[in-house]
Amino acid sequence: VQLVESGGGLVQPGGSLRLSCAASGFTVSDSPMDWVRQAPGGELLWISTLSRSGIDLYSSAVEGRFTVSRNNAENKLYLQMNSLRPEDTAVYYCRYGDAMGPGTQVTVSS
Repeated sequence: VQLVESGGGLVQPGGSLRLSCAASGFTVSDSPMDWVRQAPGGELLWISTLSRSGIDLYSSAVEGRFTVSRNNAENKLYLQMNSLRPEDTAVYYCRYGDAMGPGTQVTVSS
């Protein structure tokens, strides 16, 4: 199993980013997958899950602003992040079971 996140960067408050998670060793459409994040000095926090059946779940911190999706043909998971806030600054990881990628840094600052 291998996961590689990308798409992070520096964005102003109110801006948008789309994170990608390239998966190998398993099929994303056959597995529930999560997005989690870790802010500087903070703990790893769950923010979203996409179930096998396509049901999407979000933490209250991001609901209404973030959208999780997947591309079965590319075997990728995505996280569309809109209306970003400084408190969204963190390293973002996709997770499959106990496996996570190296993460991608998202910084929201003016």
